[in-house]
Amino acid sequence: MRHFLSTVDWSHEALDGLLALAADLKRSPLNDALRGKSIALMFLNPSMRTRTSFELGMQQLGGIAIVLQPGKDAWGVEFAPGAVMDGDAEEHIAEVAGVLSRYCDMIGLRAFPGFKNWSDDRTDSVIKSLAQHASVPVINMETIVHPCQELALMLTLKEHLGQLARRKFVLTWTWHPRPLNTAVANSALLAATKFGMDVTLLCPEPDYVLDTQFMEAASSNARASGGSMKVTHDIEAAYDGAEVVYAKSWGALPFYGDPEREWELRQKYRHFMVDEEKMSLTNHARFSHCLPLRRNIKATDAVMDADYCVALDEAENRLHVQKAVMMTLMGAAP
Repeated sequence: MRHFLSTVDWSHEALDGLLALAADLKRSPLNDALRGKSIALMFLNPSMRTRTSFELGMQQLGGIAIVLQPGKDAWGVEFAPGAVMDGDAEEHIAEVAGVLSRYCDMIGLRAFPGFKNWSDDRTDSVIKSLAQHASVPVINMETIVHPCQELALMLTLKEHLGQLARRKFVLTWTWHPRPLNTAVANSALLAATKFGMDVTLLCPEPDYVLDTQFMEAASSNARASGGSMKVTHDIEAAYDGAEVVYAKSWGALPFYGDPEREWELRQKYRHFMVDEEKMSLTNHARFSHCLPLRRNIKATDAVMDADYCVALDEAENRLHVQKAVMMTLMGAAP
């Protein structure tokens, strides 16, 4: 049995196979590959694209999706091993995973980190606990990584650029009123390096560099794929010659769980917003973002409305890549 928890666990060849299947499904979206199959979608956090694309995707494959929101329309869940359950949670993940595994053929989970202690959250223990207790494949719908978003981004870039190896990819930090999850940034770094791109991580200062586990994994990916990875705090140098600009805001990990102190750091960096002047430095780059995006905060209206913005293409491709993942985990891929 195989899970889809992180692309770190999947080879470049396997991921390329998922993208090829997703491209086929985009051309011919309806089939009965998962007729009689079901997936339980557990959302501990809000969603629009993820929920819509998974529900619709399962329907287009002939299957059924059951949406659960623990603590709202389902019992609250405890994930910690050995917990004395005298708090709000009514069920332990051991029973939740056991029951859902008997009802459904797959389980998806969206569970953001707690934003209190990064040394705990960086272990991704919540989804690992689900995978440990489940007897069916588990799909990560975003925790501290967002592998489905990675695939959607790579499919989008393949559609627009063709061969991705040695293309200059800039992952740029952008300003936001509060510190956000690093998941999409971690995933963008992992994906671009796995596909052999020349990746530049642009952030305001060293405190905004991503966690070492993802920096090291990306460096290893780059060595294996023939790509490269570097970090810079120089805006003009990063944008110069870029072929892809991918924007995302995230919090500074040294201030994780302390948003007031982090605010003192981030308020100086509003000028990292993606605008036409920065994009003019690139090599006719495509611009994208995972969405949702605050206009004129992360990127200007002019950038979002430009022909080179492929954010809506990426959002659409969530549907197709997730169908490919579900079919592959169910052994229904051609």
